[in-house]
Amino acid sequence: MDPSSPENNDAKHQQNVVVMRHGDRIDNFEPLWLTTATRPWDPPLVEAGRLRAFRTGRKLKTNLGFPIHRVFVSPFLRCIQTASEVVSALCAVNDGPDIVSSHGVAIDPSKLKAGVSIEYGLCEMLNREAIRRVSVPKDGNFRFNIAELQALLPAGTVDRAVKPVYAELPQWEETVMGARTRYERVIKTLADKYPSENLLLVTHGEGVGVSVSAFLEDITVDAVEYCAYSQLRRHVFHKNKSFTAGEFEVLTDNGRTGIGYKIPMANGAMDDAM
Repeated sequence: MDPSSPENNDAKHQQNVVVMRHGDRIDNFEPLWLTTATRPWDPPLVEAGRLRAFRTGRKLKTNLGFPIHRVFVSPFLRCIQTASEVVSALCAVNDGPDIVSSHGVAIDPSKLKAGVSIEYGLCEMLNREAIRRVSVPKDGNFRFNIAELQALLPAGTVDRAVKPVYAELPQWEETVMGARTRYERVIKTLADKYPSENLLLVTHGEGVGVSVSAFLEDITVDAVEYCAYSQLRRHVFHKNKSFTAGEFEVLTDNGRTGIGYKIPMANGAMDDAM
């Protein structure tokens, strides 16, 4: 461990967690894709989704005001591809305005100090609310080959030593509330596991919604666009190699980064958050 890190000294700092949705998925743009797909439950991105993901990565790099140290990603292909584009943007050596995707981009993996890891707990809701009935594998086995997925991430950025919070996928037909509880738990657990690092979590629409609704009292999330992202921040206090942390504050304004939500009014009605 770095002797100068906060974990080895009495220190206070702010930890940031960014939670992002994947880019544009092919089955929402090319309906016939399902008829020939070998993995209809696991659609890839369309090219526009890759471009959107890269642009979002550049936006994070430019606008966040802090570095991303570590990335966790759902094992679904659309999230892996999104993370690949975002990480390429974060680690790009030359990121001039003419560069619009990761194709041919030289990267410096050391710009992401702790690497990328696959986390089952960030996976899609495993129920018919999120996965079309015709797409569900008949035997219930979603068949993720982790080594093959890791190979799709930018060279030199994968951290294979990380032990995931969820060692396997949830059971099929988990409830919506069960999935929401899972997303909240994995956000908190990953933040507590790496309290000295800023995290990027690449997940699905429901997970991004939970990253706002679980930490902003009484609001209702009603829209999460492709590549929308939230930002959470908390104070972390280190003392004698242990730490305590405050509650997460949601820094995401309604509609600004692709997330729409409503807050309750005094009369019980819901109003757009400002």
